[in-house]
Amino acid sequence: MKRAALVLWCLSCACLSAAGSAAASENGRNARQAASKPQRTAAAPRRLVRDGETEARLIEVYKLIGQAKRREALERAEALVKDHPNFQLAQLVYGDLLASQARPVRAVGDVPDAAARTGAQMLAELREESQLRIRALREKPPAGAIPAQFLQLSPRNKHAIAIDASRARLYLFENTPTGLKLLADYYISVGKSGIEKTVEGDLRTPLGVYFVTSNLDPKSLKDFYGAGALPINYPNPYDLRRGKTGSGIWLHGTPPAQFARAPKATDGCVVLANPDLQRIISTVEIRTTPVVIAQTLQWVPPASVQPDSRRFADTLQAWRSAKASGDFARVLTFYSPDFSGYGKTLTEWMPALRGEINKAKGRDVLLKELSYLRWTDNADTMVVTFDEVIAGERTGLVKRQYWMRSGAMWKIFFEGVIG
Repeated sequence: MKRAALVLWCLSCACLSAAGSAAASENGRNARQAASKPQRTAAAPRRLVRDGETEARLIEVYKLIGQAKRREALERAEALVKDHPNFQLAQLVYGDLLASQARPVRAVGDVPDAAARTGAQMLAELREESQLRIRALREKPPAGAIPAQFLQLSPRNKHAIAIDASRARLYLFENTPTGLKLLADYYISVGKSGIEKTVEGDLRTPLGVYFVTSNLDPKSLKDFYGAGALPINYPNPYDLRRGKTGSGIWLHGTPPAQFARAPKATDGCVVLANPDLQRIISTVEIRTTPVVIAQTLQWVPPASVQPDSRRFADTLQAWRSAKASGDFARVLTFYSPDFSGYGKTLTEWMPALRGEINKAKGRDVLLKELSYLRWTDNADTMVVTFDEVIAGERTGLVKRQYWMRSGAMWKIFFEGVIG
């Protein structure tokens, strides 16, 4: 009993201390550190860890505990912490299993009272992480279902990402000829103050439809960012329309001292375990990968989004037809009076729009590689991306539009060339 208690004390104190060591700030200094000199420390070669493998091993320990196979659970937990000594939650579970050989364990992280008082916040965070990981095991998305935001993706969108902040979960999809296929899901951390970012420095993770804008070389980053970073385009045009501020929102990894961060531990970024981030970095493409961040994802059958998709497609095709007709006044009816295109008002944007119509010279305007994603909060918006190609030409401008619904009408409040 003394040995078990001593080991538990050491493990608990070590894991609580390590969990607090990485509570550093990343959001406000991302831009500076992306350009800083390499500051990464050399690490000894280790066995390649597959994405999701470490969490799967922890979940297997939980399952064995639930089946009252505590000896086998202890063996698996011991192997897990040996392979990943920086996985604080695994250390805590291992300590509980050791303690259970000598006395009843009251809760996850049943540490000595002195350690519990000293590391109360970190202990609470580890318990929350444990609950979220178990919840992800129990509440899998329905087979074949997709997030409701993905109305239509083009073949150019080879992959897509959806984040459910309430479940601390990121879902990675492949866009196949038969529809979206869920490849994997991962535990993530979000802002210290939660979600719905509004202003610079509010320690919140934004909600909305975004796109991966670049892939930062991990050699240019500090160890704090782990395996690398994928910035997203916060604030997007809808955010700017609502006066939201801030920048430097990334998907990035964890420092060497931690396998994972607490559920709410960042300055606004989305943080994953390094093996999971490496899988995402090696899979997705910049500029074409959508990232939906929602408070709670609504999972729906793919067929259920088709009616909304067709209705919006009718509006989009009406805009295309108006533009192809050369009727400038008719085209303008599709634009919101408070339109803004890269800082230009509708009046300032009109010469460029008229120039595009004149260039077509009555030829048809084709929309290729068309995708649209829906975002609904206090307004109903659509993020539309397409190649605008004039009939007879091989290529055209890659454009993105933001539409907002007012009653039964959809209006464009942003339009810009992105490629």
